[in-house]
Amino acid sequence: MDLTDYGTSSKTTRGGDIVRILIALAFVVLSGYYAYTHGEGISNISILAIASAFGAYMALNIGANDVANNVGPAVGSKALSMVGAILIAAVFEAAGAIVAGGSVVGTIKKGIINPNAIADVETFIWVMMAALLAGAIWLNLATYLGAPVSTTHSIVGGVMGAGIAAGGWDIANWDKVGAIVASWVISPALGGIIAASFLIYIKRSVMYKSDRIEAAKKVVPFLVALMVWAFSTYLAMKGLKKIWNLDIVTALLIGLGLALTVYFIVRPAVDRAANALKNDKDAVNSLFTIPLIVSAALLSFAHGANDVANAIGPLAAINDALMHGGVSAKASIPLWVMLTGGLGIAIGLALFGPKLIRTVGSEITELDKTRAFCVAMAAAITVIIASQLGLPVSSTHIAVGGIFGVGFLREYLKLSYEKKLAQIEKHSTSSGLGEDETQAFVERFKLADVAEKRAILREVKSLRSAAPISRDERKSLKKATKKELVKRSALIRIAAAWVITVPASGILSAIIFYALLGFSVA
Repeated sequence: MDLTDYGTSSKTTRGGDIVRILIALAFVVLSGYYAYTHGEGISNISILAIASAFGAYMALNIGANDVANNVGPAVGSKALSMVGAILIAAVFEAAGAIVAGGSVVGTIKKGIINPNAIADVETFIWVMMAALLAGAIWLNLATYLGAPVSTTHSIVGGVMGAGIAAGGWDIANWDKVGAIVASWVISPALGGIIAASFLIYIKRSVMYKSDRIEAAKKVVPFLVALMVWAFSTYLAMKGLKKIWNLDIVTALLIGLGLALTVYFIVRPAVDRAANALKNDKDAVNSLFTIPLIVSAALLSFAHGANDVANAIGPLAAINDALMHGGVSAKASIPLWVMLTGGLGIAIGLALFGPKLIRTVGSEITELDKTRAFCVAMAAAITVIIASQLGLPVSSTHIAVGGIFGVGFLREYLKLSYEKKLAQIEKHSTSSGLGEDETQAFVERFKLADVAEKRAILREVKSLRSAAPISRDERKSLKKATKKELVKRSALIRIAAAWVITVPASGILSAIIFYALLGFSVA
């Protein structure tokens, strides 16, 4: 059955949901069973098995929710089919997690709490287990509601909530908490501004030109090279940092060398492809198909390498505590733990990913390949800039913010364009031009490039002095041409989910911690 057909029949959907849930449950049980039968030198193997099941559940939910940000724009723009996107993302997410996920991980995610304030090893284990389960449950709920949220914030909220329950309010690093709160604004704002800036550049340098094909021959190779530079730097800094730690200057120089090489390879290929295309927007859009597919793969690899720690970090910490009887700042990651995270993300994506992929790709605003390319560029560039400035950002918030950015820019440009057309028609009619002459004037404006459009608007401005529009006419004109190209309900739903992720996960984690503590005492 084609994944894009999910939901077309309620009976089929219910049956498919049951099958997917059973497969996910089987993976969780097998993960726990493997830990139970292969845990060597562990003081309490039953606890490790339960923690492994929680880690597998978390990994499934990361795949179901967070991966959509990497491939959703490519699917929404039809550069990739749903099945193709899931296959690419699953392979590269798992590869990133297993190959570049690292051999050690911090036992306390992002330094959000002070481990020295936790009384004993047993309490630390309950804190980690509560954080894992709470983060996973919140992600599960967010996916069900169709809200892409930050998995890092989910696990941070879980660690903070259980930590406070275990050691009081003073255990939390409130400066870190403040930085996370700031990221609710910083991440989407940066992503939106950068994505919108790229879209404006592409429109002005290609889409608004009278000869789009010739313009594309010059601009597209440059954009592809810039993409290579951004993504190679991003990958070196984020995706490979645990196996090859580079400073920003070295990463940028390596990326620049790759970008220049790709530019000279791509330019003749773009020339050949462009010569066979029509002089319209759809044709130019097609030139971004391959860059979008490559960006989806690289984003997935980097995401797998980084965010697998959200699933296996607490699990590795529990394994380390059970093995050594103490709490250390860093915990080694056994291969089976890494496989639990990497495979869990891939399986969660394959089973439950389509819902959020559709949300990100098509339910916020309409994406074509050019807009999706701008979102992908924003995702890579924003992380690089924020990392060097020490700004807290979320890859989820960046990607979704980029989508909102291009959507609101489209809305503004569409409104401005429709108002200009309406003014041209109004003033042409008022100045005594016939219907045919007015329509010819409008068609001339539509086909003109930016410079010619400005000249036409100057003509309209001169006409305006002869036949001014009244205040009421201006208000009715604005109302008639206003079109919403960004779904406001999606904006409200997603923003609300972002704001409550940390507190919701924290409260849930505290409740689970007390339940686990009571269970251990009993």
